[in-house]
Amino acid sequence: MNPSSPRIGSAPPTWIDLGALRIALVACGTGWLVVEKPCGMSIHNDPGGDLCSLTLTAVRKGHLPAVGRNVPAIHAVHRIDRDTSGLVLLAGDPEKLAFFGGQFAAGTVGKHYLALVHGRLEGLHGSSDGSEWDWPLTAEAAGRNDPAGKGKRMPCTTRWRTLAHSLHYSLVACEPLTGRKHQIRRHAKLAGHPIVGDRRYGSGRALVFLRRHSDFSRLGLHAHALTLCLPGAVEPTTFMSGGLPDQMRLLLETDQ
Repeated sequence: MNPSSPRIGSAPPTWIDLGALRIALVACGTGWLVVEKPCGMSIHNDPGGDLCSLTLTAVRKGHLPAVGRNVPAIHAVHRIDRDTSGLVLLAGDPEKLAFFGGQFAAGTVGKHYLALVHGRLEGLHGSSDGSEWDWPLTAEAAGRNDPAGKGKRMPCTTRWRTLAHSLHYSLVACEPLTGRKHQIRRHAKLAGHPIVGDRRYGSGRALVFLRRHSDFSRLGLHAHALTLCLPGAVEPTTFMSGGLPDQMRLLLETDQ
């Protein structure tokens, strides 16, 4: 994360109210917006109930006047998993979609996650920049028995830094420098510290224990920050979420 770039977020959010559902709005401008997706919500595969369609409803009802009321559709510029919470950049017109999409394609967008993993994960002693996981991965998703995937594996790097420990878990800041599917989740598994609550790459016994003893029922992965350039801007802007989600924070605090 560029410490010199302007930061937006980490303050009480503005809420987009959609009946019983609320989505946190981090920032918006003409034809674009950054929202905080809840855990368990699909970005675009659940017509009428996914992030893009719900946001389009809010725009057309006039809840987001800065975006523009007559946008033809809402598109996700990038993706995060259904079970991952956190920041998603949305575009309301083809021009903005192409502008922001070009930055993601060029690899110039900074993507920062908070991950809660099993065990005590220690980084390189004395390293302020953190450590790196660099196991090659296949382009497609894999499974708990072979997280690197079967078939052709490509170079893949995740930069990480431990932020805090509890008795059984570690809170880790992760920055994927490449873009393989489930990259952070697979690298954490290969490191021997799978992400808490991971139904695909974690252990079934751990999932049952978390539900029964800690009332923890989500994936412990949160997209916390995005750094990118806005239209007409020279310097990048960093957008930040409201912080560690409650379930993740409570598990870390009560695991003594």
